[in-house]
Amino acid sequence: MSSSDNSPDHEDRVRIGRSYEKLAAEFFVSKEFTILERNWQDGHREIDLIVRHDNLIVFVEVKSSSTGKFGHPAERVDKRKIANLTKAAYQYLNEKAIDDCDLRFDVVTFFDGQLEHFPNAFESAE
Repeated sequence: MSSSDNSPDHEDRVRIGRSYEKLAAEFFVSKEFTILERNWQDGHREIDLIVRHDNLIVFVEVKSSSTGKFGHPAERVDKRKIANLTKAAYQYLNEKAIDDCDLRFDVVTFFDGQLEHFPNAFESAE
């Protein structure tokens, strides 16, 4: 771990990110989803939220930005991120022996404090 990983700025970003992930979880609960996992990890890959409603499992990536300086937060879900999320999702399904359900990948963004939900934001990168 580099010394910058323990900097106050890094710790603040992690704390703020976790608070947005909590708000995203509350959003899904309000839509009658069950939270299966928060910050589920497969090695260096992480899925922010895994939620379920009936036979649908949704893997959720949460992104935030307080300014438009680097574009909309959803734009940061690039091909590499999609590939990592897909690999982690299939590893999760394998570990939990889940095989007969519908899957979806959603993105939830907080842009200037406002929640935006992008259901089925991308297809899995198989």
